[in-house]
Amino acid sequence: MKKINSQKKWQDLVSGFSGKTILVIGDIMLDEYIWGEVERISPEAPVPVVRVTSESWVLGGAANVANNICSLGGRAVLAGMIGPDPAGRRLKKLLRHSKIDGRGLVAERGRPTITKSRVLAGHQQVVRIDKEDSSSLKKSESERLLRLVRELINEVEGIVLEDYAKGIVSQELVDELSRLARGKGRFLVVDPNQKNVFTYRDVMLVTPNRKEALSASGMNREAKVEAIGRGLLKQWGCRAVLLTLGEDGMCLFEAGKKPHYIPTVAREVYDVSGAGDTVVSTAALALASGANLQEAAHLANCAAGVVVGKLGTATVTRDELLGALDWQ
Repeated sequence: MKKINSQKKWQDLVSGFSGKTILVIGDIMLDEYIWGEVERISPEAPVPVVRVTSESWVLGGAANVANNICSLGGRAVLAGMIGPDPAGRRLKKLLRHSKIDGRGLVAERGRPTITKSRVLAGHQQVVRIDKEDSSSLKKSESERLLRLVRELINEVEGIVLEDYAKGIVSQELVDELSRLARGKGRFLVVDPNQKNVFTYRDVMLVTPNRKEALSASGMNREAKVEAIGRGLLKQWGCRAVLLTLGEDGMCLFEAGKKPHYIPTVAREVYDVSGAGDTVVSTAALALASGANLQEAAHLANCAAGVVVGKLGTATVTRDELLGALDWQ
């Protein structure tokens, strides 16, 4: 009976994703996959010649967070910078196909849509080509983006800030989003990047991976997980830190509570691309549905266990998440 009640609790929380709206802000990307076959080495240089058989495009970065939210049954409003270029037009088409609200997009001349092109032969990545401008936003760009956020915040239950260190996220943006969220009674969840040294005062949840956590804390690889998590909780000034540990699962740190360890549920790790996007999107939807931080972390862990079994930048559906919960 206990297991049935527990399972019903998870089902109710996941069912609650429907109708919840999350505002996603951050570095928006277009992920291109060029598939082909290698049959010979180039006579011009010692590199493989890839004969292209197909091409595909998917949403990446903050757009992948929004895509995960919609795939899980929620609604997403996306805010960030793109370029007035073919990649930007393709990205907007993908947003429409996934029913993602793009009212927060700012198309700025001189700043190309961030594009990551991966060339794959079979399941092996041969090379990745990045097109981007990772310079910090101009003051006018930042103000324009914040105006859109202020207009949209009343329509959402929570905010996700996705940082890929491509110039969108700054300490000023973090502070302003935290202030807005607090004033409107919304929560803010942040997926940080190791290249940016920020504080996250009053942020509900920050979700670093082990590498990001070590970089931010300044500790070495031998440091214990508990020391890292508690140190970041104090350093960042946030309410909670969800430290993702790869094959070792996750550990949640909340002020005044013991660390909460969650073992991994991944049955097969095929590709970790975008796993952090899945974690932050699932946690945000769970919080919007009334979950506490431990419950949100548990659901995020299950979703991550599903997505790492897929190739490339991928999403998790609500049925897949429920299926992962069923076999635990």
